[in-house]
Formats: sequence, C-alpha cells, structure tokens
Amino acid sequence: MFIVIPAVLVAILIVCYIALKLMKLEFQKLVLLTLGFICGAGSGLLVSIPLGKLPSPYSDFLPITVTLMSGIALAEVFYRQHEALVRYFPRISATRHDGKTKAGQSTQYSKSQILVDTSAIIDGRIADIAATGFIPGKLLVPRFVLAELQHIADSEDPLRRAKGRRGLEMLNRLRESKQVEIDIVEDNPDKISEVDAKLVYIARKFKTDILTTDYNLNRVATIESVKVLNVNELSQALRAVVLPGEKMVVRVVQAGKEKHQGVGYLEDGTMIVVEGGDKLIGKEVATEVTRIFQTVAGKMIFTKPSAKTTTVRQKSTSKK
Repeated sequence: MFIVIPAVLVAILIVCYIALKLMKLEFQKLVLLTLGFICGAGSGLLVSIPLGKLPSPYSDFLPITVTLMSGIALAEVFYRQHEALVRYFPRISATRHDGKTKAGQSTQYSKSQILVDTSAIIDGRIADIAATGFIPGKLLVPRFVLAELQHIADSEDPLRRAKGRRGLEMLNRLRESKQVEIDIVEDNPDKISEVDAKLVYIARKFKTDILTTDYNLNRVATIESVKVLNVNELSQALRAVVLPGEKMVVRVVQAGKEKHQGVGYLEDGTMIVVEGGDKLIGKEVATEVTRIFQTVAGKMIFTKPSAKTTTVRQKSTSKK
C-alpha cells in the first residue's frame, strides 16, 4: 500500500505539470516540450535498467519514477531554452500556432515573406501595390497587429476609429486579392509589450523584412539590423524626376508662406512653389523649374512663370 500511494502522487504531479504546460502553449513550444520529454524518458529508461534488479518493492517503483522524472526534467530544459533551440529547428520555429499549413507549403519563414505593421495596413497604399503584383512573396500579419487594429477601430476618438476601420477594410481587401497571399501568424513574444518591439524581435528571429510607413519603427529596425521596406520611401522613389529648366503646367491653389509665392501640387502630392504666383491662384500656369529642394517630408520644386505665360497675360490685359 505504501508503494501505491507515492506512485499515485507522482502520476497526479505529472498530469498537473502537463496540463499547466499545455495551457495557451505555442505550437513550437509544444513540439520542443514533447521532444524533450521523449529524450529524457528514453535516457531515464536506460538509467533505470539496473534499478529493475533491486529487490521488491523498489524494482517496481524506482524504474518508472526515474524514467518519468527524467522526461519531465529534460522537457523543462527544452521549454526554458526554446528560443535557443528553435535556431536549430527552423521548421518548428516558423510553424503556426494552430499547426495548420497548406499542402506543399513551407512552414519556414523566408526572405519572400514580409511582416506587415499596423501603419502600413492603415495607410492603404500596400493594397494598391499588392494589386500590381510587385510583392513577390507572402505578407505576414501577426495576431497582435490585428488586435491593435481592432482596438483602434473601437476607439472613442472618431479619427482613430476611422483609421482603424480603414485598416480592417484594407486587410480584407488584401485577403481577397489574388495577386498576393496573406497569412495571420500567431508568434507573440509574451515578455515584450510594445508592438514595434515585437515586430523587430520576430523579424530578427526569423530573418524576415518589415513593411511599414512608421518613421520610428524604421529607425529602430535599422539599428537592430532588420531590413525595412518603407512605403513612403517607395513613393518618393516613384515620383516624377524633374530637372532645373524643365517646363511644367501647374494649377496654383493657394498662396505660399513667403511673399509673392503661390503653391500647387503634382498628382503624386509633390509641392510646387511658383514665384510670383500669389496673383495666379485658381489658374493653370506654364512654369519653368528653377531649383529642387529635398526635405525630410519630401521634395519641393520651385518654379517661375515662363516668359510665354507672362506675355500672354500682358496681351490679355492690354486688350481689356
């Protein structure tokens, strides 16, 4: 009887241990936990062979106890050191929490897979870029990014609520697109609270790129040696290239900050400053580029009305 009671207590401890570990356990941790238990139990079984030769009742109790405790001990080691171990098991590290993968699809994050942050989804231009087929791989949206979008969409602030709902609409648009594949991933570093820090951590861990429009995330990721695909930088690179002396037609829409200046915009949003354009507001003016000024916010093009425009205006005035 005194042998059965300890055996029952050990069994209860084992069941409690497994139950606690399996609660909200990520798939990669579950695999490593199972692997550790199997290795530990196998080692314990070899060690317990001599114990089976002991006189009864020790030969009935000690072998199974040593085997189970060895399995639990090594499983605990694997669980605590999972971040170091996943480097040697890339397929485990990249498998989703629910364990569901498509047939023939690699479960490993790769360079063709890109992490998307909240700002890029809300911005919306990523949906237009994806529709053109310029994104070669799969877009990965972490579950915590989706949760942040939902939180913003439920905000009491009307502006934040509108941004959140726009982000959810863009996400649905991406999911419906046939030009790009999008997947919700479950990796979530529990010890990190900030979304940006989580993104950088996952990107470093699995060597993926980050797609964003957030300037601060861009800088932090660059410091951490993570490659960033910035939609704003792409937009800047795709803007029309103009040189001093080129002609362009600009519609002056408002007065500039400096005296006698008018301001217009190209279709891509580039600001055009027209010298002497304060009296040409509401008109389309033929101008000549004089200089180009690059700022942190973007490019500014300074122009002056061409001689032809000035002559036309003067002739029209004289006829009146």
